[in-house]
Formats: sequence, structure tokens, C-alpha cells
Amino acid sequence: MTENKNDTPRALEGVRVLELGTTIAGPLCARLLADFGAEVIKVEAVEGDPIRLAGRHFEGESLYAKSLMRNKKLVAIDLRNAQGQDLVRRLAAQCDVVVENFRPGGLEKWGLGYEDLKRIKPDIVMVRVSGYGQDGPYSSRPGYGIVCEAIAGLRYINGEPGRPPVRTNMALTDYITGTYAAFGAMLALRHRDRTGVGQYVDTALYECAFSFLETHIPTYDKLGVIAQPMGAGLANSAVNNLFETADGTYVHVQGSQANGFRRLALAMERPDLLEDARFNTRKERARHATEIDDIVREWVKARSYVELEQIFRAQDVTFSRIYNMADIFADPHYKARGMLARVPDEDLGTLTVAAPVPRLSETPGRIRHTGRHIGNDTRAVLKDLAGVAEDHLAKLEAEGIVWCADSKHEWSEEKEKRS
Repeated sequence: MTENKNDTPRALEGVRVLELGTTIAGPLCARLLADFGAEVIKVEAVEGDPIRLAGRHFEGESLYAKSLMRNKKLVAIDLRNAQGQDLVRRLAAQCDVVVENFRPGGLEKWGLGYEDLKRIKPDIVMVRVSGYGQDGPYSSRPGYGIVCEAIAGLRYINGEPGRPPVRTNMALTDYITGTYAAFGAMLALRHRDRTGVGQYVDTALYECAFSFLETHIPTYDKLGVIAQPMGAGLANSAVNNLFETADGTYVHVQGSQANGFRRLALAMERPDLLEDARFNTRKERARHATEIDDIVREWVKARSYVELEQIFRAQDVTFSRIYNMADIFADPHYKARGMLARVPDEDLGTLTVAAPVPRLSETPGRIRHTGRHIGNDTRAVLKDLAGVAEDHLAKLEAEGIVWCADSKHEWSEEKEKRS
């Protein structure tokens, strides 16, 4: 939901988060916390986070950054500079959580690692996101979501049998990991609130992706079976596949369990299938998946999607056509549930983004604003939280150590120098 009730309670009210992450996984973790009321201060380089260059742009603005940076205060500081590092330490002393996704050891060389910050604030929670974790033989390797998805085994099982593995058209492993990281932050905060003791959360991209292979791990251990890509179907589950209608619409039908298969057979006016020994139990349907899928495929192919939808709805069959984004924007259920949040934006007028999930009945998440400009809040945050005087701030800005968004002329010149 968007912010339309200022008195709505926020679950993470009073929690302050310092985000030192870049691109996706770390920033997603912080964005999830921000959606539910945490005060998130994002520190990005004075030239901007790389996410500002990702995805498509509209009127010069990164649409991806507008969503991923929403609800955050944006501070631009050069972390490679000793004075910039000191500013970050001063900010960390005022925060409950620090989120970072540098390569292990990266922050330590700047004196900003967990042990460094713990000396400043003993109960600090640090959420560390990396490709392969903070230790182990691969820890020093550069980690990137799609590469870690490969080593996790997740990439191997995606695609069609006999074809090269495919990727999903989104940063799947980064989103899995960012979600786990936010979960870890909440666990660590719960422990801190009970004991007064902080800790660090070690979140590895490859491990988070690997955890999604839960069903395949013990199967290999006991049976030696290596999970394979299945395409649109699912092993040992029938009917559970993708079918094409007469007018070219793809529909996924799930009728693998007894009640679901019964509804499907009646919708097809094929009650005989319920008595057929090949299909009358879930185990037998799985053994004869090709045969039952062929029967369903032929039936679906003889009908338009509109006709099929009417028949399936009447019998309460579990199915859906495959939605694209245009379908989602036109769908009444998305509208009724408010999942497409239309938010005011200072540059674009309004912008539609995904609403916060999950839904909480008493302390729902909400979007207070979209992502703003580089250094939008540098001046206010450094003065209020780090105690930086105006004259010193001006000196830091003149030296290129920080950037304040209200210095548009100088920023334009600085960009020209760097290009």
C-alpha cells in the first residue's frame, strides 16, 4: 500500500539501518526493512550506485533504482577516503543494523568490518551478504547472483530436458538472498532485544539459492538421483503441465491430487478417466504421465481459451494462463489487493511499483516515497546523526568526499570532469 494513513503503525518503527550495499541483494534486504518502517540510510558512492545504470530508463531516470531505493534516505560518501570512512563509523554508532554486500575483507581494509563497528557499538547487528560466505576456500572469489546460482545447482535444473540451462529474466538469486538476509536481520534483532548482544549474519548467495533445492538434496543422498530440468512439467506429478489452447494461449493445469484430477476429468466430460487403472491413483498417474498429458493436451488444443476458462471455472479446476506484465496490470485481483502501488514521484509524477509483502493486519508495510537523487539526504543525515557542522560539510563536499543533491551546478561540473 502507499502511504495514505500517517497514523498507521509500522512494525519496525525505531529501528535504524545503515546500508552499505550496492546493486541488488544487500539493497533489497534494506528495502524490505524500510517497507515496514525501519529508517534506512543508504550510503552510495558520490557517482551513484551501479543500480542507477541497470534496467530501462524513462526521462533519464532509472526505473529499477526508483523501486529498489524507495523509502530510503540517500547519502553519498566516498568510502575509499579515510574521512568518508570516519563518517560511516559515526553513522554506524547511531544505527541498529548495518547491511553490506562487499567481498569478504573489503570493509575490514577500511576499518569498517564487524569487529571494528562492534567496538563502536557493542550491540550492532551486521548483515553480511557475499557470494560464498565470510569463510571457506571460495570466500575470496567475486560473487555475482547468476554465477552463484550456477554453483548452487539451481541453474542446472532450469529449462527444457536436453537443452542448455536457462536463466530467469530477473535477479532470482539476489532476491532469494536479500529476503533471507532480511529474515536474518530480524532474528538477530530479536536476540539482541532479549540479551543485549549483537552479532553478524553471514548470508551467502550460493547457499541461499542452494536451500531452494530442498527436495532434491536427500534424494541424491539416499538414491543417487541427480535432479534434471523438467521443462513445464514436474517429475512424479501428473496432471501438472503446460498446455496450448486452439488460439495459442498457454495454460498451466494442476490436477495431480485426487480431488483436482476428479474436477479436471469432469470438466473434460471424461468420467471414464477416474476408473482407468492407469490414472485412478496419484502414483499411477505419475507412472503414466505422458499418456494422461497427451489426453489433456488434445482436449485443450481443441478449444479456445475463453471456452476453456468457462468450463474450468464451472468445475473449479486449478489452472491459469501464463500472465505477462500487461495481463497483470489488467487483472482485477491485482487491483483489488492493491499489489500495483501507484506512488507519487518527484521526477516522473507517479510510478507503479510492487506493493510491500507480506501483508500484516496491524502493522502493514507502506511506500512513503520512491527512490530519490544521489545524495538527496546527505546534508540532513550528516548534520543530524554524525554531528557534521555546515562549514565542515562544505569542505568535505568541495573535496569530493561527500555529495549533497542540492549542489546541482557543482555536480554537473564534477560529472563532466569524470567523463
